[in-house]
Amino acid sequence: MANFTPVSRRLVLAGGLALPWVARAQEAPWPNRPVRFIVCYAPGGPTDVLSRLWCAKMSELTGQQFIVENRAGAGGNVGTDAVAKSRPDGYTMGMANIAPHAISPTLYPSLPYDPARDFSFFGGLWQMPNMLVVHKDLPVENIPELIRFLRASPGKYSFGSGGSGTSPHLSGEMFNTMAGVQVLHVPYRGSGPAMLDVVAGRLQMIFDNMPGAIAQARQGTVRALGVTSAEPSPVAPDVPPIGRFLPGYDITAWAGACGPAGIAPAVVERIAAVSRQALATPELTQAYLDLGATPWWTTPAALASFRDSEQAKLAPVIRASGARVD
Repeated sequence: MANFTPVSRRLVLAGGLALPWVARAQEAPWPNRPVRFIVCYAPGGPTDVLSRLWCAKMSELTGQQFIVENRAGAGGNVGTDAVAKSRPDGYTMGMANIAPHAISPTLYPSLPYDPARDFSFFGGLWQMPNMLVVHKDLPVENIPELIRFLRASPGKYSFGSGGSGTSPHLSGEMFNTMAGVQVLHVPYRGSGPAMLDVVAGRLQMIFDNMPGAIAQARQGTVRALGVTSAEPSPVAPDVPPIGRFLPGYDITAWAGACGPAGIAPAVVERIAAVSRQALATPELTQAYLDLGATPWWTTPAALASFRDSEQAKLAPVIRASGARVD
């Protein structure tokens, strides 16, 4: 029999005692500690508010705190990259958003992440159209009048957005292409400052997510002319789809939840199940609808497939517009 020193026996005993503890820790159901949720845009914006509502409901259902961390920059790419490079244990997640996941792959010459391979998708969270609003003193009342007004002075006017590569930015570029107008894009760090400049008259128009745009339109500080979805929004049924005047015009902002690639399938399934439960609650549903968003649950596989289809659909639109971020 081999001889063991006292130290060796202690190490062996310690290791033997540790193994069951490690196994129990690994088998502990998700979540057994706080979860970090990375929002890839600035605090206070529509996606930030919608994310915080979801995180609050997830905290309530799981008994663990969901901590929101804002990592804005590069149209959502900075925060998205942070998610991709996090530990794949289900305790760091973030938005799978239309901009960094479906627009940026074509708009940017290179990305620090691969949206098709570097993520585990948990499912959809919400969808919402963008809204086109103009300064209240601009002499137009509807989309046809706006198009005639812009065609008469090509390159003279500007539209704002919450940043290059976002769905409002692409909404404006699509409008330029399909309406045959030349409106300069002015990107801001967040939609709030851009909207303030429209209200003040320093900017003529803006494409913005529904929550911010509808709030200003209801106050009468701006005039709403159209929504970017194919159908009217239930929270603004009197505002027509832009596609009614430009057939084929349709872009809807969306967001899901994702984490880095490599998360255990059982953890992915657990997150998806709790998220589905959260999105089905009447209070979260109503809170989303009040902000102009529609709860949108999908399976993890369906979200991954949807992301692929959105990138393929939007790529030719981006190329036709000539938009590019270097």
